[in-house]
Amino acid sequence: MAKVLIVGGGFAGVVAAESLSKRLGSEHEITLVSRSRKFLFYPALVRLAFGKCDPDDIDFDIRKAMIDQRVRFVEGEVARICPSERHITFASGDFVGDMPYDFLVLALGRRLQTEQITGFFEHAHHLLSVHEAREFGAAAQLFDKGRAVIGYCPGARLPVPVFETAFALSRELVERGKREDCTITIVSSERPDEMFGGIPMSKVLESALDSHRIELVSDFAIAQVTRDSVIANDGRTLNYDLNMLIPPFGGPGALVGTGLTDPQGYVRVETTMRVKGAERVYAAGDCLSFKGPKLGHMAVRQGEVVAENLIAEIQGKTVVANYDHEMMLIIDAAGSESVFVQKDLWSDDHANIQHGRFWSWAKRKQESYWKAKHA
Repeated sequence: MAKVLIVGGGFAGVVAAESLSKRLGSEHEITLVSRSRKFLFYPALVRLAFGKCDPDDIDFDIRKAMIDQRVRFVEGEVARICPSERHITFASGDFVGDMPYDFLVLALGRRLQTEQITGFFEHAHHLLSVHEAREFGAAAQLFDKGRAVIGYCPGARLPVPVFETAFALSRELVERGKREDCTITIVSSERPDEMFGGIPMSKVLESALDSHRIELVSDFAIAQVTRDSVIANDGRTLNYDLNMLIPPFGGPGALVGTGLTDPQGYVRVETTMRVKGAERVYAAGDCLSFKGPKLGHMAVRQGEVVAENLIAEIQGKTVVANYDHEMMLIIDAAGSESVFVQKDLWSDDHANIQHGRFWSWAKRKQESYWKAKHA
């Protein structure tokens, strides 16, 4: 019998657990550990902020969902990972102490490095939790004049909600008859092409931004946030009456000192999803050291590759599945400016970029699919 331990309850961890349970025999033990029993469908947090859905519409209970999958669920906080000794130490939750494993899957996600931006904790809104999304939504409801700054901080790896927030805020202000009194400005140290891993997105996005009268300032590296302004690292200041900023990302703290990460704390892996420098350890999701944005579609595919190769290793077969770093996303503008993008970031092939009303509908269907699958 093999004991497989999966740490992380996001897209990568859940997909890996489900894929393993479908294909491994009942003699093997699969354990999924997460700091929360709630799975959150992050792509819907912009809609939540603007009152287009409720929290219950975009999450599900992982513990309940895993019962039917023959997967043991443990709610707990990881304190230390010991690859050489093949155990993980948990500091709190359902289990406290050392949990041994034969095979380990790291799906720990990313850490928000808000401390890198002075004043972020005190003054900035973001959209990376239900609580924060609702806090921003409440502030947006009170915004009826002045400037809204939607920011992409240096080191942020999630550009989609920046543009979706700007579009959603513009639509809401139009509906309230306040659009003429408000300015919406997106600030970033990168142009859209760079934010999306080198894909030529600038033309299509800047056209959509122009149609919504949204400003784009792409040479503004946010270094500080005050009560009423954002300040760039070159000293320039932009005043605001409302803000939403995507903070810098970094690798998970539990991996510090393991020797498995790059300088930013992300896990180094082979294209088979095996962790470099560790035996019987795989990784998937936002904790990986791959370049470019970190998106749910990538995490899902990585979780599938992990499961396929881990099963092969358990069965004594050759590990042959390889991950292709494909980016596939939808930027929902709730209209004809909605954008679909598909591109293998490791190939020289041209990106597939389309736009139209259909893609807003497609994004809603994706959200419904995940909810129905795990209800």
